[in-house]
Amino acid sequence: MASAVCMATSNYLYDQLHRLDGQSYGAYKGLKGEYDFGDFTLHIDHVQGDPFAAPSRVRVVVPQVVAGFPKSLWELPCRAIALADYLTREFYRATQSGQRTSGSGKSGLISIVRPSQAILNRSAARVTEEAVELRFTVGLPAFGRRIAGRQAAELLCQAVPDLVEQTLVYNALDGAQIQHHANTAEDAEALRSQLSAHNLVTFVADGAVLPRRSGVDDRPLEDQAILFKSPESLRVTLHCPHAGEVTGLGIPKGITLIVGGGYHGKSTLLRAIEVGVYNHIPNDGRHQVVTDSAAVKVRAEDGRSIAGVDISPFIGSLPQGKSTQNFSTPNASGSTSQAANIIEAIEAGATALLVDEDTSATNFMIRDRRMQALIAKDREPITPFIDKVRQLFTDYGISTVLVMGGSGDYFDVADTVIAMDEFCPQDVTEQAKAIAAEFKTERDREGGQCFGTLIPRIIQPDSIDLSQGKRSVKLRARDVDQLQIGAEAIDLSAVEQLVEPGQVRAIAAAIVYAQRYRMTTTTPLAEAIAAVMADIAQSGLDCLSDWSTGDLVSFRGLELAAAVNHLRSLRAG
Repeated sequence: MASAVCMATSNYLYDQLHRLDGQSYGAYKGLKGEYDFGDFTLHIDHVQGDPFAAPSRVRVVVPQVVAGFPKSLWELPCRAIALADYLTREFYRATQSGQRTSGSGKSGLISIVRPSQAILNRSAARVTEEAVELRFTVGLPAFGRRIAGRQAAELLCQAVPDLVEQTLVYNALDGAQIQHHANTAEDAEALRSQLSAHNLVTFVADGAVLPRRSGVDDRPLEDQAILFKSPESLRVTLHCPHAGEVTGLGIPKGITLIVGGGYHGKSTLLRAIEVGVYNHIPNDGRHQVVTDSAAVKVRAEDGRSIAGVDISPFIGSLPQGKSTQNFSTPNASGSTSQAANIIEAIEAGATALLVDEDTSATNFMIRDRRMQALIAKDREPITPFIDKVRQLFTDYGISTVLVMGGSGDYFDVADTVIAMDEFCPQDVTEQAKAIAAEFKTERDREGGQCFGTLIPRIIQPDSIDLSQGKRSVKLRARDVDQLQIGAEAIDLSAVEQLVEPGQVRAIAAAIVYAQRYRMTTTTPLAEAIAAVMADIAQSGLDCLSDWSTGDLVSFRGLELAAAVNHLRSLRAG
């Protein structure tokens, strides 16, 4: 059988597939290569070993002279990402309509990474001045373990060209929708770029729809959704290049409390702020909600491992004189885990902390006057967050947005207090300050006059065990909450700002890349992470993999650092 090593034609591929009909599945291997379809090139980069294995990886490259996307859609990086995002969504939708297997295993399936509500840079699609490239997978058809050549010819030589024509050619698409998609992303970038100048952590536009349909459906609530309306005292006006002037709630830097009764929208607002580090598709309801790109959600995480973290700003010497300046444990408590999560986030470059009382350790958040009277400070190693949150901002410029429903003691340290009442925000800062003045807590401040020194950690590269016997490194991502590298599983359920499984796959690959190329016995972890992110910025997500793959999605260095810190094999120092 001739091998398609050099550029061959689509007719050659069609005839070859017919000749393979009925042969053993392994004969498909000879199809690897490039095929000229006239208006595009089909690249078969990897052929699956059998019909039940991971599907074959393919790419199509459509020259811009054929694709015809106007320069205005891709000349700015944020617009090029938005265009690629739009094309990925169109291709995904097209593959979902009536598609089903036709044979053994995954025979006949065409699949591409499933996008979330966020507009993200994905390896699945790329738009340049020269061409549009799309990466996806196909299940090469078989009956049993015999090649279904005629079905394969229909799949690759008819179904794929039809998809290309429907989803990757500008004239076949809704030009106004594409422009709106790109404009929305550019507007969000513009809004986020104005936060610092306006001394803001986040901005929530008037008219935003924050509630979601359910805990497993991130689309906006349609029925009875309440449109967001900012209180006049906290209303700011920002400018978008396409939407023009936009008004909304500006949460200033410093310490902000979000208070209110249960089920009135406190956590819903915080969740919108969390994911505001990403741009969102039009009509998401949060497409004009933007947050400082280095804001991090932190929480308690019982049972996580900690490696050499200085949690002494929050936790003093433990019983039996155990030091917390280089704290390690395979099984952290709620308070030690939350302390470590905060220190690790700061180490990785966080400029704002997002905290929900519901997912925090109570003894980490507050120690009231009565408890101080009962348990003397020399018997309590924990310095509560209430006594460190102001120092974080004063000493390091790190803001905090905190959902708080159970302790008014935080009124004493808050700069801004927002009350949610039936999903409507109200500025109650003055009332909170008046209450704090009238009802003194009489609790003693703990923890000294400054936050404490932050010492960079150095991770030992050999503590990241990539081996799995004699086999090559195996990477696996399960949804957005777990990844596996070699024999080690990493629980990411507490890393709450991940929104797509492709981010987890990319993080897994980035850990391998960092261990091989950027971590040394003298390089602080933050520097190693920054170097990895710089490499991705320069060379794209492809630098993380030895082959072309369409299932990687962009992530922040903050989440990469969090994943590294969750490795149970990790050693610092």
